[in-house]
Amino acid sequence: MVYFIGAGPGAVDLITVKGATLLQKADVIIYAGSLVNPELLQYAKKDCKIFNSAGMTLEEVVDVFVCENTPDKIMVRLHTGDPSIYGAIREQMDLLDEHGIKYSVVPGVSSFCGAAAALNAEYTLPDISQTVILSRMEGRTPVPPDEEIAKLATHKASMVLFLTSSLVEQLSGKLIEGGYRAETPAAIVYKATWPDQKVIKTTVGNLAKSAKENNITKTALILIGDFLSGDYERSKLYDKTFSHEFRKAK
Repeated sequence: MVYFIGAGPGAVDLITVKGATLLQKADVIIYAGSLVNPELLQYAKKDCKIFNSAGMTLEEVVDVFVCENTPDKIMVRLHTGDPSIYGAIREQMDLLDEHGIKYSVVPGVSSFCGAAAALNAEYTLPDISQTVILSRMEGRTPVPPDEEIAKLATHKASMVLFLTSSLVEQLSGKLIEGGYRAETPAAIVYKATWPDQKVIKTTVGNLAKSAKENNITKTALILIGDFLSGDYERSKLYDKTFSHEFRKAK
């Protein structure tokens, strides 16, 4: 059995209990060495075989699982954050299917959640935004035409951009083209929840300047939207004048 485990955004204690338990039992671990906190490997048994996938191809990763696969072995593929977001797990699963190897996914805390925590922010504020867009800027890897940043920006929803911190020069223009104001609040969160986490509050128009001043070129999320401002309406959930299933209005 192969377990795809979300390691969380960085802090060792943000892996799930289930994920940590499986790491302790694992006979084989392949971890994303470019992003996963290596301190998580302290959970591993002394005789566990550990591979860093940073220098491996898809086929090489799957070959390890094929070679190590026996009925009694627990094998772990350790991904950063939650494996369902930019984890490239589908292609691994498809190859495991071809080899008849079973697998299961253990969700993790995504870095976009860690970034919000670092900012003490709420993405879904009443009358501000009830939608969160998770995406990335087109770079060496393309995005579908209908998901180009300027088109997504027309919604003016809360937005979190992965894999984009090296493209901020182009990003500001695309966001403004789509409808965000240059003064729209933005933030750059470098290595959310890690010991060297850095939080930079800025605006859409000043994203490139802020990134340059703080030497941010990778391993950062970019957050955009008025949810980062101080203006909002209280929710109806705890409003004394609002009735619902569990409480009558006063």
